[in-house]
Amino acid sequence: MRLSTRIEEMEESATLKMAQLARDRQAEGKKVISLSLGEPDFDTPMFIKEAAWQALKDGHTRYTAVPGIPELRRAICDKFLRENGLHYSPAEIVVSNGAKQSIANVCLSLLDPGDEVILLAPYWVSYFEIVRLAGGIPVELKAGVEQDYKVNADQLRAALSDKTRLIIFSTPCNPTGSVFSEQELKRIAEVVLEREDLMILSDEIYEYINFSDNHFSIGSIPGMKERTITVNGFSKGFAMTGWRLGYMGAPEWLSAACSKMQGQFTSGANSFSQVAAIKALTSTSGEVAEMKEVFRSRKALVVELLSRIPGLKVNDPKGAFYVFPDASGIVGRIINGQRIESVDQLCMLFMEKLGVAVVPGSAFGAPECFRISYAASDRELREAISLIHAFLE
Repeated sequence: MRLSTRIEEMEESATLKMAQLARDRQAEGKKVISLSLGEPDFDTPMFIKEAAWQALKDGHTRYTAVPGIPELRRAICDKFLRENGLHYSPAEIVVSNGAKQSIANVCLSLLDPGDEVILLAPYWVSYFEIVRLAGGIPVELKAGVEQDYKVNADQLRAALSDKTRLIIFSTPCNPTGSVFSEQELKRIAEVVLEREDLMILSDEIYEYINFSDNHFSIGSIPGMKERTITVNGFSKGFAMTGWRLGYMGAPEWLSAACSKMQGQFTSGANSFSQVAAIKALTSTSGEVAEMKEVFRSRKALVVELLSRIPGLKVNDPKGAFYVFPDASGIVGRIINGQRIESVDQLCMLFMEKLGVAVVPGSAFGAPECFRISYAASDRELREAISLIHAFLE
């Protein structure tokens, strides 16, 4: 018996792999401080849970339309217009089982074998494998810490080829926390509009965790709506990771294709979660803003503590809940009698010697870095970084 070449060649998600290693260690009775998963450490706000419970009592337990219930798609249209300056109709919205499925739907609907997809690196781990699964060729276009991990328009223009079909990026970015400004996105849009057959996927799942307080959507730029897929969801800003609910806005020709694709894989997202999501989008609750302020405070703490460690280069991320130190200054050192050959090796030593789980940057297209998620308590963050500091000294 054999597995397909497709699955044999696919890499396991590095974030999920490190999280599993942490759980395995905990199951052995060993202490672990896990800073690996991109999951808010808050519970879903009660008003959203109550809306789901009411939806269950009201009988919202049956199949839904594949692209989402009409009421939620209208609420998403209103949200896009109100907060992002994006004019979508319900026919241009597809609700999926998480934003990850939205991205997969787009790639499977848009790409033919051999089409190139530019990934602005560092990039979220699953972009690379989703593109490959769809038959596309991932092309990594990288910016380092000196550029605040943000690829500029000139780099993008130079990387385009006759085979380039799609560009994928996130803002605020996972794994770096960097946020593209309005001016930076306008210059990137100019590059996209120079080509007639080029699309861009803007992953904005961390929109509500933006410390610059000025989130800007590239699809709102004149001429870009027909060239942009805007992906968002409820996992990060509303602490609804386990609800598995994401959505996208795109030109109708593409949203219809994504609905067709989703219809053969999962059909619609679960019914009562969609009803609760309407409440999330339309509520004036201050809990989302309160969570953001906690993350802002933790970010300042983590950046300060990491900046004290010789050999690490740290930027000041403006969003999400990650810091992405450049650890190239550590490679080549002898630590505890062992030569550090790579940051991947360093991250495994953090786990084995310190019981601290972080994610190697190689999974994000930046092998000189590692990702820390500060979706953890101040006490855990202080202890973990103190252990790393002492180990590296």
